[in-house]
Amino acid sequence: MKQYLFTIILTASITLALTWAVWRLSMRFKLYPGIRERDVHKTPKPRLGGVAMFLGIACAVLISAANPFFERMWSPPQTLWAILGAAALIAVVGVIDDLFDLDWMIKLAAQFLAAGIITAGGGLQVLSLPVGDMILVSPWVSISITMVAIVVVMNAVNFIDGLDGLVAGVCLIANGIFFVYSYILTRDSGATSYFNLATFLAAVLIGACVGFLPFNWSPAKIFMGDSGALVLGLLMATSAIAVTTQGDVNAFDPSKFGRSQLLGAFIPIVLPLVIVMLPLLDFGLAVFRRMRAGKSPFAPDRKHLHHRMLDLGHRDRDAVLVFYAWTAVISLGVLLMYIATRQDWPGGYVVGIVFTVLGSAACLVVTLMPSHRRPPRAEPPPSDEPARIAAPAQHLEPR
Repeated sequence: MKQYLFTIILTASITLALTWAVWRLSMRFKLYPGIRERDVHKTPKPRLGGVAMFLGIACAVLISAANPFFERMWSPPQTLWAILGAAALIAVVGVIDDLFDLDWMIKLAAQFLAAGIITAGGGLQVLSLPVGDMILVSPWVSISITMVAIVVVMNAVNFIDGLDGLVAGVCLIANGIFFVYSYILTRDSGATSYFNLATFLAAVLIGACVGFLPFNWSPAKIFMGDSGALVLGLLMATSAIAVTTQGDVNAFDPSKFGRSQLLGAFIPIVLPLVIVMLPLLDFGLAVFRRMRAGKSPFAPDRKHLHHRMLDLGHRDRDAVLVFYAWTAVISLGVLLMYIATRQDWPGGYVVGIVFTVLGSAACLVVTLMPSHRRPPRAEPPPSDEPARIAAPAQHLEPR
């Protein structure tokens, strides 16, 4: 555990310093876009925070090569280099998009290329499900499922990037819970070392979010942009896939633990989905809404979940805290179900179910009853003057 804590502190320190440097340089050279109609902020702000996050993550990964505790991760080194290469590609494409607005088709192609680098080049694929000997049909099916999963999670995380501190905080909570789960999973498997790639990636992501959040908390000085949100989504998906490949799949055979512990066999699939439930929900609703209207699934609009929260009357910061609460309650509920059954707590699943039901009820009340009612969004008066800023191209990132 000490090595993981060191990794979190190291990544957070590097990211914090680099975020300050990127912010100062962006303000000095005016590297920020104009305000768009769907934006919540009112003054132009830099959107290159993802550069600092990626560099902080990359530094932590490279430094780990000199740590004997992480020696297994670098033997062989292809997986780590593939992950870094894919993240670098996404960061570069994200920066170009944040500055010049790339066409959504180009960005989507780059995302699939990055997913291919990880699956084919790095060898990280969903090869089997952790229930007995359930193996996927063929390598091509495995590669296809893995690539699609990575791209979906990347865009889901990117779609909720619309309020100060929203993505960084949600990812911090989600990866914190996933870190605990992955660590417990490795410990319970009887491994001689508590190291594994999934836990390491979760620790690095926690550090990057901790280091970036002070500059992104409301009122934000800098945004992470596509270069940050997409990299976070990429690495979150990668860590979840890494969990499905670690250990002996037969170790999760329900017959060895009893029917009441069947959830433990499916946690590697359930928990990664749960921790990104809100981003996935927002992503699914947005795609359905836009395709039903005959638009591109990546056409920008102002109907995301965080926009609806504002329309209900929540202040920006209150809406972010509500998202934090939903993420924590649902993720912790599933984690408690797993821990309770593995540790033979009285009631088994009941502990996690009761926590989830009560927590969800409280979150629902807070969601539907905001403490502040803001006036309806005023429409701008008609004007015969030509627009000062050209309409933005189709954009994968909703801020």
